[in-house]
Amino acid sequence: MEITRPVLATTTPPAEWFTGSVYMDEVAAPPPPARMRAISVHFTPGARTNWHTHPFGQTLYVLEGVGLVQLRGGPVEVIRPGDRVHIAPGEDHWHGAAPTRFMTHLAMQEADEQGGHTYWGDPVTDDQYAQAPAIG
Repeated sequence: MEITRPVLATTTPPAEWFTGSVYMDEVAAPPPPARMRAISVHFTPGARTNWHTHPFGQTLYVLEGVGLVQLRGGPVEVIRPGDRVHIAPGEDHWHGAAPTRFMTHLAMQEADEQGGHTYWGDPVTDDQYAQAPAIG
């Protein structure tokens, strides 16, 4: 057993991967041969990822707030605390906070043989983001 105390400060990811203000806290990044990574991602209202994929898929677990998620070509879905979202390997998608709400989720994904967890694409446009249903 190994207990790790938090030593890393909250970080901001590269701006070219996100729209808006996003903060990340690493939860799990065990050494090889383990390949799983878990990050607590905090989105401010309106913040979102770019379109992206994961080689082995991704699981999101919503911790607080109200968020949005969309697969390319599908509808924008509302996600809330306790929701679990599984994105299949290679499925192009984005996720983030609702326009007027913060959202935090735990993002879990595995690395491929080259060590890549995430492959980033184009930003989600304002028109794509505006397709979100009304948040009640």
